Amino acid sequence: MTNSKKINEQHPHNHSHDVSEMSGTRILITVLLNLFITIAELIGGLVAHSLSLISDSLHNFSDAISVLLTYFAIKISRKDRNIKMTYGYKRAQIIVAFINSSVLFIISIFLVIEAIKRFKNPEEIKGTLMIIVASIGLVANIIGVLLLEKGSHDNMNIKSSYLHLFSDAVSSVGVLLGGVAIKLWNIFWIDPLVTILIALYIVKETWHIIKKSVDILMQSSANLDYPKLKVDIEKIKDVINIHHVHTWYGDEKTIYFEAHIVLKNILISETQSILLEIEKILKNDYGINHVTIQFECENVYCSKEMFHTKKTHNVRKGE
Repeated sequence: MTNSKKINEQHPHNHSHDVSEMSGTRILITVLLNLFITIAELIGGLVAHSLSLISDSLHNFSDAISVLLTYFAIKISRKDRNIKMTYGYKRAQIIVAFINSSVLFIISIFLVIEAIKRFKNPEEIKGTLMIIVASIGLVANIIGVLLLEKGSHDNMNIKSSYLHLFSDAVSSVGVLLGGVAIKLWNIFWIDPLVTILIALYIVKETWHIIKKSVDILMQSSANLDYPKLKVDIEKIKDVINIHHVHTWYGDEKTIYFEAHIVLKNILISETQSILLEIEKILKNDYGINHVTIQFECENVYCSKEMFHTKKTHNVRKGE
């Protein structure tokens, strides 16, 4: 006796605190601010011979693109599921988070290399112009950060754009302080030093998003306590064994779960209460709402390992 039960429609899809709350006006203001800063800092950096200003302008240009991509990803992710895209479009935001963070990561590495070259061949820098342009950039970046701050707490996609803006605000502070040091003490090597410190900070912040987005796109296992889950399920009356467990993320918040459950020889009508109890455990204790369970009969079960692990807490996909 084999019986498959599937739960598809019980996830509430509540996006009340999602990035979708960002209005088109906020997006437009943020993009225009970043384009303005990009032009101002690029011109200022070339005139003042400041690598940190030029690096900041590149960051701000990537910010503008990042915010636009984020906005379009939000729109796409909210489209309804269809016969072709049966899981919906949620991962559009994960793809954009990966792209945004990867671009910022690569730019930061490039700027470290350029800063090292500048250490070897320092140039005289106009500190006053550097201070003025950095101050303008700082104000504009702070406005952009405030516009995106709310949505960044609950959404990886928005967080990637927020990090772009936040890193530029920090960058503007560094450039501003560097300009002051150059103006007062003619310490020109402070410019590439500030560039390297900013770039390393951005690398650190973006790496976490890159790693998590890759895990989701590669359908890595959800971070759950699998040994405890096994014990919890097998405590249920008439359940003998759980095996062939697979979990993966639909997006950063949605966990999908599927497994085979071996039952004692009971009537099909009696499996409903077991299914409901499994649902309750998975939802309340593990935050799982999308569940697929296949019930198997005791007398046809061949002993199998529940977990084929790469690590003690992971389940390998695609057996």
